[in-house]
Amino acid sequence: MSLEDKVREAFAQHGALSRAADQFRERAGQTEMALAVARTIDDGGQLVVEAGTGVGKTFSYLVPALLSGERVLLSTATKTLQDQLFGRDLPRLVEALGLPVRTALLKGRASYLCLHRLELARHDAGPERASARTLAKIEQWSKSTRTGDLAELPGLDERSPLIPLVTSTRENCLGAQCPQFRPCHVNAARREALGADVVVINHHLFFADLAVRESGMAELLPTVRVVVFDEAHQLNETGVQFLGVQLGTAQALDFARDLLAAGLQHARGLVDWTSAVAAVERAARELRLAVGKQWPGTKLRWIDAAPEGVDARIWQQSMEALQQGFAQAADALDSVSEIAPDFVRLHERATQLAQRAARFALACAPESVRWVDVGQQLRLIESPLDIAEAVQTRVLKADKAEPDAVGRAWVFTSATLGDDPKLRWFTEPCGLGEAEVLRVASPFDYANQAALYVPRGFPKPNDPGHSGAVAQLAARGAALLGGRTLVLTTTLRALRTIGDAIRQQFDHAEAEGMPEVLVQGELPKRVLMDRFREGASAGRIGCVLVASASFWEGFDAPGDALQLVVIDKLPFPPPNDPLVEARSRRLEGQGRSPFNDYFLPEAGVSLKQGAGRLIRRETDQGLLVICDTRLVAMGYGRRLLNALPPMRRLETEADFDAALAELSASA
Repeated sequence: MSLEDKVREAFAQHGALSRAADQFRERAGQTEMALAVARTIDDGGQLVVEAGTGVGKTFSYLVPALLSGERVLLSTATKTLQDQLFGRDLPRLVEALGLPVRTALLKGRASYLCLHRLELARHDAGPERASARTLAKIEQWSKSTRTGDLAELPGLDERSPLIPLVTSTRENCLGAQCPQFRPCHVNAARREALGADVVVINHHLFFADLAVRESGMAELLPTVRVVVFDEAHQLNETGVQFLGVQLGTAQALDFARDLLAAGLQHARGLVDWTSAVAAVERAARELRLAVGKQWPGTKLRWIDAAPEGVDARIWQQSMEALQQGFAQAADALDSVSEIAPDFVRLHERATQLAQRAARFALACAPESVRWVDVGQQLRLIESPLDIAEAVQTRVLKADKAEPDAVGRAWVFTSATLGDDPKLRWFTEPCGLGEAEVLRVASPFDYANQAALYVPRGFPKPNDPGHSGAVAQLAARGAALLGGRTLVLTTTLRALRTIGDAIRQQFDHAEAEGMPEVLVQGELPKRVLMDRFREGASAGRIGCVLVASASFWEGFDAPGDALQLVVIDKLPFPPPNDPLVEARSRRLEGQGRSPFNDYFLPEAGVSLKQGAGRLIRRETDQGLLVICDTRLVAMGYGRRLLNALPPMRRLETEADFDAALAELSASA
């Protein structure tokens, strides 16, 4: 039986999938995608699939991948999705299909407990009481965990400052010289991955390995014939983070701290460690002072010898001092390298940091852009404009080496990959111009399940009163619905303003039982998501969640927990961002329109992602409000409206109030 026949059989009404999924029913779009994946596995090549919300794309790629008998690599956008795929979807399918498949989960170093660094943290002098309690929990858990994956530790805040102290980085890992090398959780995860039939990774790990060949993927990828990237819309932005060069003053200070600790512990008196450390710390401090006072989060363009607004002479002197500080530290470490493995690793770090400092003293590489991120510390960044060249030369190159052989099957899928039939928003920057493209529409009945409202008499997006008006509208809707409201903002400033304003409106209300207002950043993301989903359960008052950035996608609150999504502004890329500017200049140089070919497609994809939070099941009902009059006043608004699901339109405030009342009555 061919792979396509096996797939058809599995997706039939009473096939294997009916045993794996609750309330399974045959969907033409899901089967169409699965058959396309099966053909790509048989023939090799690249397949790009935009699968609308509700298609069931996870099963569409998993079923043919598992039935093919090939070794498979699955990559997701986030560790949360990774855990869901490995812990829920894969086991259900493997059992339903009755396949003897070994699966493995592989994450980056920062996800695993480092036993050696746990030992060091245990002896660290005087941790704060809260940190001491957390450390005690980690120690207790470390005695029973098999994987060492910190995601398995209940109640551990992903923002905890303790995590970097009990996990390793590529820079501080001692490798084979580590006293805990044999029981090391990172090595155990890599060994499991090498022996598995299906390995689940994430995009960060894939590109980190592509950049440094360190995460174990260099051994794994050559043995795999099927590679699937889920949530592929994040691929380009994730890739450019890792394929460039970064150097930060925080890196320098971390190195200095580790250098002093190792020097005083293993070779006190053999080297003037205090002077070596002081040279690096002083250079890092001078470099930070060279940029002066800036708003946190500022990105300084860096086109010439120094970033904009920075004295070139002082900047270059500081960079030279930093490079010399690393070089001198490397010389000192070289003289004691045989005493302890810590010194060998520190020598490698010092050499690499000196090389990076030297790199930033040279002109920026072509087809790249350079800038400085300013916070309490500085980050110097040089980034490619996209991942097209890397994908062509370092990912797909091996498949072209043997033209007669069936190459790897590469599948890229997401609910949003562009606003044109060829999905060029995704394929161009990812170097996939020759890929087969398939678009599968959502099976949801959006016209009956959802409505879109764009308030006409609203303040313009740049009006000082805009955020207040957004808060007022969201609070009114949430009060009627008993919470069940998600407000998505395009900036962190609007996030705080709108969150505070909604709270004030509820504080002034006399009625009891007002919804709880949750604001991103005040609690861990996982806690916010769980509390929001649970808020409307068992007839209780729901929540209002005001969020930005990562909540525009990957946040799933099906059922009655979410019935109103409010978007404050059209999510255009920030025009003064150095990477955005460089991409715009490149398009202008090609005779193309940056607005039509970059800004509009970017906004369309982000808008579609945000709108996609509303309807997650066939039975969901809800309202989407976009508080940006440009959507109906500007000519380009039609293109953005066409990128959204085909919801029915509410034209007046009276229509909106009536729709709210109808939702409230059905809740």
